[in-house]
Amino acid sequence: MASKLKHEQVQYIEFLSKDLHRAKEFYTKSFGWKFTDYGPDYTAFDGDYVDGGFTIGKPVKGTVLVILYSKDIEATQQKVIAAGGKIVKNIFSFPGGKRFHFTDPDGYELAVWSL
Repeated sequence: MASKLKHEQVQYIEFLSKDLHRAKEFYTKSFGWKFTDYGPDYTAFDGDYVDGGFTIGKPVKGTVLVILYSKDIEATQQKVIAAGGKIVKNIFSFPGGKRFHFTDPDGYELAVWSL
């Protein structure tokens, strides 16, 4: 995985799904994706260039979350703030690392994660 982690580039996309089993079945049959479950409410997939996951939720237009990778999450957060981004979830830990969420000047929510 480390070889595809490019500083401040899109690295992860997160989808909402009402039925994780159905989502896994569809993407496995359609594209051969392989999944790793992280509890009952989250499953992740590995891609050659971009990874992603599905979490329980109601899919609504605009609910895909684009996640960038950072080698230095604190410095990246400061750059986002300095550029006019608004932090909507401060840096928090999760299994596998830490991340924060922000909105850009148009109101799009994105996240940044780090090991």
